[in-house]
Amino acid sequence: MKYTMFLAISLLAQTFCQGDDKSDAPVPQYESEGISIPPAASDEPFAELSIGKAAAYLDQGALAWSREQQCITCHTNGTYLFIRPALTSTLGPPAEEIRSFFLDQLTTLQQTKPEALKEGVQPAQLIYIAAGLAQWDMHVSHALSDETTAALRLMLEVQNEDGAWGAVNCWPPFESSAYQEATMAAMALTAAPDWLAGVHDDPAADRIERLRTYLRETDPPHNYARVLKLWTSVRFDGILQENEREQIISMLLQKQRPGGGWNIRDFALPEEWGNGNRADKLRAEPDVARTTSDGHMTGLALIVLQQTDAPDSAESVRQGVDWLKSHQRESGRWWTRSLNTDTRHFITFSGTAYPLLALQLFEPQ
Repeated sequence: MKYTMFLAISLLAQTFCQGDDKSDAPVPQYESEGISIPPAASDEPFAELSIGKAAAYLDQGALAWSREQQCITCHTNGTYLFIRPALTSTLGPPAEEIRSFFLDQLTTLQQTKPEALKEGVQPAQLIYIAAGLAQWDMHVSHALSDETTAALRLMLEVQNEDGAWGAVNCWPPFESSAYQEATMAAMALTAAPDWLAGVHDDPAADRIERLRTYLRETDPPHNYARVLKLWTSVRFDGILQENEREQIISMLLQKQRPGGGWNIRDFALPEEWGNGNRADKLRAEPDVARTTSDGHMTGLALIVLQQTDAPDSAESVRQGVDWLKSHQRESGRWWTRSLNTDTRHFITFSGTAYPLLALQLFEPQ
C-alpha cells in the first residue's frame, strides 16, 4: 500500500512536469479547515511591515499544505521546517504538528522498498525531512534526536554513486537540479548537532566525502546554484576555493537591482532551469522585459551575504533590508512570481521565509 502511494505521487510529479496548470480560476493559495489564504498576486497592495503577519502566513500555509496534500514538498512545508526553526528566537518555536507530520512521513519512507526511494520525488522528500529535523534539533530542542539520525542515514543510503541524489528536474528553483538537492543534503548533515563530527570509519563517512567531491567538482548549472554553493560552503567545508568564493560574491552584488532588491530571474536563463521545460512560459511572461525585485531572491541574497561575511557589502545590505521593509504585502507575504505556473505562486512561501530570516539576521527583534 505504501509503495503504491509513493508510486502514485511519482506519476503525479511526472504529469505536472509536462507543463503548466492551465486553470484561470482564482483559488486560495492554501486552504484547510479553519485556514484560507488568498491567492498571491503581483497587484496585492503593499502594507506596513508586520513580522507577525508574515509568521502567521508561514505557520498556516505549512499546516494547510500538510493536512490537505499529505506530502512533503520543497516549496512549502519542506522550506518551513528548514527555515522556521531558525526563527524561534524571534517568533517562538515552529508548529509541532509539522514536525510530527515529518516523522510520520519518515516512518513511511523507512518502510518503502529501497529501489523506490531513489525514484521520482522521494529523494527530495527524504532530504527535506532530514534537513527539517536537523534544523529543529539545532534551534528548538538543542539536542540531536534519534529520528534525525535515522533520517540522515536513510538519506545517505539512497545517494547515487556520483554523490548526488535522483531529481525530477522540473520545478525550479527547488527541484530544478540534482545540484540543488545536494546542497540541501549538505545543509542537513551540518545542521544536526554533533552528528557530522561523530561519523568515523563508517559507510556514511564515505558517502559524505562523495557528496563533498560532487559539490566541489561539479559545475553548478546556473548562477542561482552558485549562490546555493556559496551558502552551503559556510557550513560544509572543502567545496569552494577562495577565488571562486570571491567571484560568486561579486556576481551576487552586481545583480542587485537599483531599488535595492534582487530578482531570481536574473540568476539563470529560462532554458537553464531544470530541463528547460519552463522556458516558453518564462519568455512569454507579460513583464518579462521589466521584472522587479522579489522576496525570494532578495531574502536569499541577504542571508548569504551575512553568513559569508561578504566584504564591501554593507551598503548593498542596507539597501536590500530597506527594500524588504517597504515591499511586504497586506497578506504578510513578499511577492515572487512562480517560475512554474501563474496560478498558486507557491514560491511566495520561501519568498516570505527568506525575508524573515534575513530581517532577523540584520535587525533582531
